[in-house]
Amino acid sequence: MKRTLLIARREFAAYAKTVGFWLSLLAFPVFGVLGGAVPILMKTSEPMREVVVIEEGPQAAGLAAAVQTALREDSERRQRRSREAAAEAQKTAGQSGAAAAGGALDQLGALKMRIVAPPADLAAAAPGQAREDVARHYLGDEVPEEARLDSVVLLDRTDGKPTARVWTRRATDDTVEDFVREALKQANRREVFAAVGIDSSVVDAANRFEPEVTALSPRSSSGGEVSFRDQLPGIIGLASGFILWSLIITGASILLNSVMEEKSNKILEVLLSSASATEILTGKVLGVALLTITVLLVWGGIGAAGLIGGLPQYAGMVGEVLLEGGLIGYFLAYAVGGYLMYAVLFAAIGAFCETPRDAQTLMGPIMMILIVPLLVMQLAIRTPDAPVVQIMSWVPFFTPFLMSARAPSEPPMIEIVGTMAGMFAFALLMVWIAGRAFRAGALSDVKLSWKAFASAIGRGR
Repeated sequence: MKRTLLIARREFAAYAKTVGFWLSLLAFPVFGVLGGAVPILMKTSEPMREVVVIEEGPQAAGLAAAVQTALREDSERRQRRSREAAAEAQKTAGQSGAAAAGGALDQLGALKMRIVAPPADLAAAAPGQAREDVARHYLGDEVPEEARLDSVVLLDRTDGKPTARVWTRRATDDTVEDFVREALKQANRREVFAAVGIDSSVVDAANRFEPEVTALSPRSSSGGEVSFRDQLPGIIGLASGFILWSLIITGASILLNSVMEEKSNKILEVLLSSASATEILTGKVLGVALLTITVLLVWGGIGAAGLIGGLPQYAGMVGEVLLEGGLIGYFLAYAVGGYLMYAVLFAAIGAFCETPRDAQTLMGPIMMILIVPLLVMQLAIRTPDAPVVQIMSWVPFFTPFLMSARAPSEPPMIEIVGTMAGMFAFALLMVWIAGRAFRAGALSDVKLSWKAFASAIGRGR
């Protein structure tokens, strides 16, 4: 036992004392924040588009007004949704939360587009090629920035139906094109209804109507209306599944690289002269487990500090969800079982390898298997009781991730107990198999292959 603990301490210190470990540890939360912040920054920093709308003749009369009406209605609709979101946030987080939610939605939801008056020469140009040549000029870089346009919309009709030619400065920017397309669809709808005697105001009222729909559930915290508090467990479950996946794969990969490096440097042979293969494997698994716990504590501390400092109104709810129903206990149990399965497997593979290239024979199929729960977890957040999710939860290699994601939805106790028992039974089987393979691989120079791996398990020496 003493030798096992010495090996575990050595394994932990070998990584914990390096700057690279701490930098990589912090990289996940940093990139997680950047992953959420960058799209928001891109959206909020998106410039306002200066758009000119011109009718290409008397046959296009009324289309410019239809586009302007659509823009005004879109703005009103977004403002109404912003107010509704702010009202919902106020129920959950008070006045400060309402103000924050409303301000954020105003920034993110606003359509960055403004219709401006056309320059005199563009308005006076003859429809067709002559006007398009002038439009090209105002979209080019040779025009002073204050006079430059972002888009020119030329409206017309073909066979009596609205059409448009949308010129834009950026070939990849289809925002104005998409908006004009929807606006002309609405205009055509009004004209079609008007042709059969339906008043346009009726059509406009029908288009503006948005029914008030309230989500209710007997399993909500209030016993009626569904709130963000009721959706939070599913969000936490999905996050738990992804975090657990990252932790297990990180720990198992560290173990794989450690064993490979020590075998290539002949350090593993030196260790075998003073400790048994079982003690070495146990010590390494335990040492990397301590590293994984360190990562979890750091990530959890950063997340808790960020939540309390940035969104204190939600910190209490998150803590309540984590503590109720033994959710943390489930997470830790599935983390232990999942780590055991993958850690000993990766260690056994590393015992046969001296370079990463040697490990590719077995690592490729294993990584493909590990992608499956990532895809299924996204289904589990909405329909945790879907047959495919339930069935795959019983597969030991998937159990830790899928059951962590499903645990907040309170699956039947028979599934929790059954999947956990199956996972630990399979983990013990993996420990036995990997122990035999590790012992054989550490003492041989055989290159890794499925045949060599199976043969090592069979011999066990």
